[in-house]
This record gives sequence, C-alpha cells and structure tokens, in this order.
Amino acid sequence: MFISFTHPFYLGFLFVIPFLIFFHFFGLKTILGKALRFANFEAISRIKGVDLYSRNFSLLIFDIVFVVLLVFALSGFTLHTEVKASSFSYIIAIDSSESMSATDLSPDRISVAKETAINFVETLPYDSPIGVISFSGNSVIEQELTNNDQEIRFAIENIILSGVGGTDVYEAVLVSIGLLKGEKSKAIILLSDGQINTGNIFETIGYAKENHVLIHSIAIGTAEGGETSYGISKLDEESLKSIAYNTGGKFFNAGNREEVEKSFSEILQVTERLGEVNLAPYLIIFSIILFVLKGFLVSVNKILW
Repeated sequence: MFISFTHPFYLGFLFVIPFLIFFHFFGLKTILGKALRFANFEAISRIKGVDLYSRNFSLLIFDIVFVVLLVFALSGFTLHTEVKASSFSYIIAIDSSESMSATDLSPDRISVAKETAINFVETLPYDSPIGVISFSGNSVIEQELTNNDQEIRFAIENIILSGVGGTDVYEAVLVSIGLLKGEKSKAIILLSDGQINTGNIFETIGYAKENHVLIHSIAIGTAEGGETSYGISKLDEESLKSIAYNTGGKFFNAGNREEVEKSFSEILQVTERLGEVNLAPYLIIFSIILFVLKGFLVSVNKILW
C-alpha cells in the first residue's frame, strides 16, 4: 500500500499554513490589547469561564485541517492498494538475448523458458487474454493479446535468440503495457537471466506502478552459470527481484526446469492486483463538513460572549 499525488505541484499551497498561524495570533493579540483597554478581562473571564486563547486555538486547528484537506484534494491524493481480481490479462515477456543460450539449464535457458511458458498457457482458463513479446536490446511483439491458444503457442515456439546486443527490460515493460492498455487486471511475466544492461530499473518500476501492472519475474539460470558462445554467463537476479517486489508481483529463482514450472503454477494463485482509490472527493466532502462545523462554533462563541 502506498499513496501518490496526481498533481503534486498543488502541495506548494501548504506553505500558506505558517502565514495562517502568524496572522491568527497577531490578530488575536491585537483584539486582546483593545479589549483590555476598556474592561477587566480577567474578571470577565472568571465569571463567564471564557478562555479566549483556547477557543480561538480550536478555530485555528479547524482552519489548518481545512487547508490541508483542500490542498490534498487539489493534488489528487490517491491511495494505491491490492484489490481482488477476477482474472488477469498476461503478457509473457521472454528474454532472447545471447546470454539465454547458456546451457546451465538443459538444453539451454531460452528453450526451458519457452517450453514452460507454453505449459503455463495450456493451464490458464480458456478466456484469459495472453500476449507474447521477446526482448533483448529491443523488443519484438510476437503476439498481441488473444484467447487463441494455438496462436500463443506458435508465437512462443518461434522466438529465437536475437542478434541485437543488450537486455533492455524498460522497453520490454513499455511495450507490454502498451499491449495491455484497456485491460482491467494486468500482469507481465518476465522470464530472464537478469543480465540487464540497458534501460533504467527505477523508470521501469515507476511506469509499471503508474499503469497498475504487476510484474512477476522468473530468474532463468544458475549462480554457477552456463556456457555461451562468448564464455560463462551467470544469473543476475537482483534487478529481477527489485522489479517484482516493487510492483506487487512475485519473484522466482528457477535453477531448473521443475522450478520454472512451479513458478508458473504459483503465479496462477495470485488473485490480487494493484488498484487505486481517488480520495479527493472524500476530502472535499470532509472539508465542507469542517467548514459548516466551524461556522457553528463561531456562532456559539458569539452567543457566549
């Protein structure tokens, strides 16, 4: 759970509060000075039980809370939390960079990723929309969202190692979110060895949060690494962990085929997605209630005086 502001620049109006406090006490001091010129205020206070400072301090608190609520409402105060989801639309994003040719998973990382992804597709409900992309230094849309299992299977089977260098997870997430546009419950399943050397992880996480997309990441490979055409390729899981944990998804360390399949099974159990509640209307209503209540207290004060 976390909060955000859609228009944070309005928060600058909170600097009005110190001036509000200053003018309140300055005005109160002026009023007291004038009152004491014409009356024995302490005697009057004892008789009526009136404490000018305490009564006006309560009104000041009302004013401060009123300003804070209005500023937060203008700023688009939003609460982000996990909510129940009936079903998800998935994008399966498979790393096709050269490091995925490593043989620490038999016969190689990309083959295991593709085979287990196909098995996952076959276990999903028939009406679950699924899309497929492959990514390395750039991203390729292999299949847009569809309910057709055959099209999805064909798209996954035909992913090949890319000749483009690098692993750009930011572009992969950007493209995936574009495909998920308009879907209610959105999730990306990222299969990679984590050797991300292009794109910014923090921007990736921020963009996923803004669009309420869960990212499940499956680390394909072992810490010991495997042979590739350019040498030993080792698993780098830290970036994949960060992406999953910070978007509400799950991270899986899959050092063999069975663990990859288990990871997909656990993803099926996820029934919550990242949702948001716009609190601005409630803050405005509360502000109106405070305004009315303050008017009532002012009227009562006048009667007592």
